[in-house]
Amino acid sequence: MSERKKVSLPVLFDKMARGIPLTMVTCYDYPMAYLVEQAGIDIVLVGDSLGMTILGYDSTLPVTMSDMIRHAAAVRRGTPNTWLIGDMPYMSYQASDESAVLNAGRFMAEAACDGIKLEGGQEVVSRVKAIVAAGIPVMGHLGLTPQSVSSLGGFRLQGKSAKQAKKIVDDARALEDAGAMAILLELVPDQVCELITERAKVPIISLGSGPNASGQLLIFHDMFGLYPKFTPKMAKKYGDADKVIGDGLKQYVAEVIGKVFPEPERYFGIKDEEYQELRRLVAAEE
Repeated sequence: MSERKKVSLPVLFDKMARGIPLTMVTCYDYPMAYLVEQAGIDIVLVGDSLGMTILGYDSTLPVTMSDMIRHAAAVRRGTPNTWLIGDMPYMSYQASDESAVLNAGRFMAEAACDGIKLEGGQEVVSRVKAIVAAGIPVMGHLGLTPQSVSSLGGFRLQGKSAKQAKKIVDDARALEDAGAMAILLELVPDQVCELITERAKVPIISLGSGPNASGQLLIFHDMFGLYPKFTPKMAKKYGDADKVIGDGLKQYVAEVIGKVFPEPERYFGIKDEEYQELRRLVAAEE
């Protein structure tokens, strides 16, 4: 596709107002980001899920700010025109408003992000206010929040009871009142997501929370079968990149062992007279 204009907050809010669903993808490196840019995705999240999908950890908790900055900068180079969000990793914002602002600022200054995302509801309102006051857009994250998965009882649906759902509804309103520019709802019942979307004046993004939101989010690795440990129910697989890559690697092994690769067109030589002179020079030293 031809180069498009940079996605901005007014563009996102205009689409929301016109009922055009926002598209959002989580990705982690330059090659993925390049493909995302060509597809015309609105929002890209460089998620701390890279701890699992890229770094091989069992959770997101070991991910550092340095990890996030390096990957966010790579993604920005691949997708210059999306609205790019850096995911605040574990303990990068929980300690204090000051640390939250400083780390959020690193995403903006060092990775050219357009905003940041953090997990939590009413308990992080002061963090959201402080970051917004520093001129940095904030996306909230409610429902299944992976950094708190131990206290949530695992990777499971959140807000199944009326009391739990009311807490999520109240948290969404608190985040919006604190200045959040958007809210991600992960693994929340679709009716709860719809209720929050109806009440909100900012975009509500659904990750496994049903169709009645301002937009949808999927993780690149889930979409193309690139995370071998499991595929969550909420993920739709749009291609078998795992099979294509796996089959290609097996073919490479077979061709090397069978002395089929490399073919003559894939390597280089020198003129016969230069090679004979090389042999003469080597022989003269022996």
